[in-house]
Amino acid sequence: MSLVAAALERRGIPTVVLQLLRMVTEKVRPPRALFVPFKHGFPLGLPGRPEVQLRVLEAALQLFERPDPVPFIIDYAP
Repeated sequence: MSLVAAALERRGIPTVVLQLLRMVTEKVRPPRALFVPFKHGFPLGLPGRPEVQLRVLEAALQLFERPDPVPFIIDYAP
């Protein structure tokens, strides 16, 4: 997904990647990444927890407002 995000950014489409594996994120360096501390396969947290899922999505969308130069990785802090 990180490589797709980088390709979209080159075409002028801003992206955010929810990433579960920091090592991959640091290697591929997508433009904007939110590193989440959840189990593999659950980037928004466990099923049935809409309040947690909404907080993760809000944190991801807020990355579009950051003035940081891309690429950058932000840790999600529940």
